[in-house]
Amino acid sequence: MAKMSDTTIDSLPETSRSPLFARLRWPATVRRVWSGLDWPMRLVLVLGALLVFAALAAPLISPFEPNAQSLLSRLKPPVGFAGAKVGHIFGTDELGRDVLSRCLYGLQMTLSIALSGAIIGMLIGGTLGLLAGAAGGRADALVMALVDIQIAVPFTLVALLAVAVFGSDMQVLIVVLGIAYWEQYARIIRGEVLKLREMPFIEASRAAGASPLRIAFRHIVPNVVSPLVVMFTLNFSNIVLLESSLSFLGLGLRPPTATLGSMVGIGRDYMHTAPWIVAAPALLILLITFVVQMLGDRLRDRMDVRLRDR
Repeated sequence: MAKMSDTTIDSLPETSRSPLFARLRWPATVRRVWSGLDWPMRLVLVLGALLVFAALAAPLISPFEPNAQSLLSRLKPPVGFAGAKVGHIFGTDELGRDVLSRCLYGLQMTLSIALSGAIIGMLIGGTLGLLAGAAGGRADALVMALVDIQIAVPFTLVALLAVAVFGSDMQVLIVVLGIAYWEQYARIIRGEVLKLREMPFIEASRAAGASPLRIAFRHIVPNVVSPLVVMFTLNFSNIVLLESSLSFLGLGLRPPTATLGSMVGIGRDYMHTAPWIVAAPALLILLITFVVQMLGDRLRDRMDVRLRDR
């Protein structure tokens, strides 16, 4: 039986297209999108896919248990160097633990914590920014006062206070990271809402008798999703760096749980004798921030009309 081409499928009436045909069009759509990308973005997408796969499949592809110690195998160099131990591709750390396995589990933990914290910050900042811009008056003044306080107080002190009071559990770290950059979302969303309030379609909805709640969720929220998504991608890499910094300072998760930042922090004492302990997790942190920043820049170029028209 002859196969139907994409042109034949496109020529069919809307009611004649089956879900099977819709599924068959996805490969062609993916190919068109892929062919429209330049080679740097293709490289970024491949790197991002590999990082996500490595994080999700860490329990399956890790050659060793991340916390399994072997003092007889401590500080062994990576494969290819003199004295390397078979099976430990990235070498071992000061307790004989496999660096590759700990990097995979640390990548999983770092991405999950950073993603959770970034979502919390987006929800808090986006909600407060929407409230300040839509309500105005005292609500606007209160939110902007909180934003000024957030900017004025060094966040490291806030993190130290939170860890001292509540401990260094994973939930505490996620909340601390979630309140790190919420003021950036609030300021951007507030500015967008203030501009949208003066648009003709908002005035028309108000004149038609629409309630403020309906106007906010029916007309304003859909128009601030794009800047919110762009800000999320750009801030995600900042969250990753912040988590790594806090773990480097000893404010992250308690050992033996591995994050990329904690691995760099522990390995700093062995940089002269065993630099591979720091090099592997530091390279992963660099790759994460590079991929997310590139994706954020591309999304901003695509969604910002002023940049897209240039």
